[in-house]
Amino acid sequence: MHEDRDDAVRHGRAHDEAIEWWVAIKAGALSAEARSEFEAWLAGDPANAPAYRDIAQMYETARTLRSAPRSREASPVSRRALRSGALALAVASLVLFVWFDDLSVFFRADHQTGVGETKSVTLADGSRIELGARSAIAVRYEESRRRVALLEGEAWFQVAPEPSRPFVVEAAGGTITALGTAFNVAVEKSQARVTVGEHRVAVSSGKDALIVDEGQETFYEADVDATVPRSVGLDNVAAWRRGALVVEDRPLGEVLSALGRYRRGFVYCVHAATCARRVSGVFATNEPLRALREIEFFLGIRAIRLTNYLILLNE
Repeated sequence: MHEDRDDAVRHGRAHDEAIEWWVAIKAGALSAEARSEFEAWLAGDPANAPAYRDIAQMYETARTLRSAPRSREASPVSRRALRSGALALAVASLVLFVWFDDLSVFFRADHQTGVGETKSVTLADGSRIELGARSAIAVRYEESRRRVALLEGEAWFQVAPEPSRPFVVEAAGGTITALGTAFNVAVEKSQARVTVGEHRVAVSSGKDALIVDEGQETFYEADVDATVPRSVGLDNVAAWRRGALVVEDRPLGEVLSALGRYRRGFVYCVHAATCARRVSGVFATNEPLRALREIEFFLGIRAIRLTNYLILLNE
């Protein structure tokens, strides 16, 4: 088991480093020193060269197919190839987008976690924050209030009482103000999910603010009013802290994003309608591939594994 985990970490690191080298090479000619470093990296670990080939081949396939002449009389095979090229190009763009986005978060964050990693942070006032996998926060305490920005991922906030300085979490274009002690905030793309474990919070987004009580949950997007709070089981609040991902009637795309915090690589829906399908279930965060297989089975979709880091979902 430990060997498997070590191999996964090694291959994940090779993948991340391969993307960095690929971007550096595409940006311009390497110096002789940098070229020597690249060659040494390739030879330094058996996982490095295959990881780099995966990234480079994905890009070259997209570039070749994109430049192929179009014909109205193209055969079905040619049309399929062009569609595959567009998909490969989209995936290559996604790789670059995620890489640069991660870099941006890195420079803004005071505390962050990697894939499959969690961390507990105690702030100067005694408040405690538990960061979920692939999550990041920026702490901006002021004299009049305590501000924490959730830049990405998910976090559990256990707030130390200090009535003269409100504790405010900024996420996805809105704010969550503690009116008690404990709550969870998760950011998925442009949406935030707020779940209260103890007492209550005030959520402000769009034109209105609302109160979310203990055992309730709400969703919001930037400049859009939060949804009417709904009841959730207290046992399910921040279940990720116990190694479980609890999903209740959520879009598959959102579930894939959450699972993506626990494994390296990308899962891409060939058709947008696939990612819009609704999912419910309880999944182990330490077995994201098993969770993916269970979703595949229950939704009647199939996964096409192109590389160790790229899986396509199709119906």
